Amino acid sequence: MLKAVKVRLYPNKQQKQSLEQSFGNCRWLWNYGLNLMNQTYKETGKGLSSYDIKKQIPSLKQEYEWLKLTYSQCLQQVCTNLGTAFNNFFEKRARYPRFKSKHGKQSIQYPQNVKVLENALKLPKIGEVKAVVHRPIEGKLKTVTVTKNRCDQYFASILFEDGKPNPDSSTEGKAVGVDLGLNHFAVTSDGSKFDNPRWIAKHERNLKRKQQDLSRKQKGSNNRNKARKKVAKVHNKVACCREDFLHKLSRRIVDENQVICVENLNVKGMLKNPNLAEAIGQVGWEMFLTMLKYKAEQEGKVYIEVDRFFPSSKTCNVCLNQIDRLSLDVRNWTCSHCGTSHDRDLNAAINLREEGLRLLTCGTRGQAYCRDVRPNRRGRKKSTIGQSVG
Repeated sequence: MLKAVKVRLYPNKQQKQSLEQSFGNCRWLWNYGLNLMNQTYKETGKGLSSYDIKKQIPSLKQEYEWLKLTYSQCLQQVCTNLGTAFNNFFEKRARYPRFKSKHGKQSIQYPQNVKVLENALKLPKIGEVKAVVHRPIEGKLKTVTVTKNRCDQYFASILFEDGKPNPDSSTEGKAVGVDLGLNHFAVTSDGSKFDNPRWIAKHERNLKRKQQDLSRKQKGSNNRNKARKKVAKVHNKVACCREDFLHKLSRRIVDENQVICVENLNVKGMLKNPNLAEAIGQVGWEMFLTMLKYKAEQEGKVYIEVDRFFPSSKTCNVCLNQIDRLSLDVRNWTCSHCGTSHDRDLNAAINLREEGLRLLTCGTRGQAYCRDVRPNRRGRKKSTIGQSVG
């Protein structure tokens, strides 16, 4: 099973200079290769492969001697990553590759020859870098990615193969449906509600003050760079708090349940709503679902996504009656068929659990199977069969 561990690095002054040199060289090679690919396509109508860029590295080292200061396999890995970026673009998994800037996050990747010591990481041409290895890393190392964030903090993401087979998934046990929202971050089908921490709101005053100080500094000055780091530290604090909350909540849900049913949210589409874009961008739904998925797979548990067009909020979980419309400001509603009073989020979570179990019983994890999931209001064909939830 492949696993990844992220550790904190504490390089000394000389090691920082070497890392900065490597960051800059890899960034330059990426931009050089991307520019060459763009120009070649414009002139000939044909693209270049990552291998074509790799073949030019020896001649580039003769022309630019400072490229020799970087470990050769890091440069080769840049070409491989560039080719992967283009493959992801052509297969519509990502945007077109962009040029990298010296401002912001920096990274280099070591495909091999890295050793993990007790309290250090031994990197080629860098030496032993002090590290906080907070958990055992046992197995064959695959890649090590060294990064530096805007706060000048260094990290290493270690990918390794532990040699253990993936556990077989089983559906025997407790099942839970999880409905994500903004008022409450998550509501489970067993009645648990987890409030949205709203980390930006808690640090908004401090962030505003730091940003005002930054705006008054002269561009290019040392004081502006110091103020920029203060702003970056506030954003880093918010990101760390959010990640800590999502890790703890996802771990709790995975530990307490065997089958986890969630909704396949269209977060990218939701961000187009100008009234909710800021709140949705801060909450971290996509990261939370990713954590739930890989943690469930590691524990041999079942993670299933219900189609986003399944009307979980508008369907009564008692009699399966579906109402036509339910605006976002309505948090409670009463079923006109059976008279049951519903909490909107709790009702959605129960319906997600039942639909997820139905999909597992049918042996499929496709789209939801219910009435008028995608109404034909814009002339589009219905994508589902018109029946009620079973």
